Amino acid sequence: QVQLVESGGGLVQAGGSLRLSCAASGSISSVNAMGWYRQPPGKQRELVASIITGGSPKYADSVKGRFTISRDNAKNSVYLQMNSLRPEDTAVYYCNVLVTWRPYWGQGTQVTVSS
Repeated sequence: QVQLVESGGGLVQAGGSLRLSCAASGSISSVNAMGWYRQPPGKQRELVASIITGGSPKYADSVKGRFTISRDNAKNSVYLQMNSLRPEDTAVYYCNVLVTWRPYWGQGTQVTVSS
């Protein structure tokens, strides 16, 4: 079993920054990918950013140039630096990790951007 613990959400004004963190623990044998999804109010969950092990980061068009995803493989952790935040970035953000190609999800952390 794999557990994911997220932190770093909160309330910020438009133009501000937040950094999300996600640490994985448990039966971690092979991490294939790590990433972040978000679910805005009343909408479906969507991919924000991801890194496949050995690959390059990929971003949703809506966050390119503003968000940066990074990994610390030694700590089995993934981070999301969010700059120039906009009200439309308001959502619950979920960490997602693929371990031996099985997906695991964090509990979600609320990010609210006020105008």
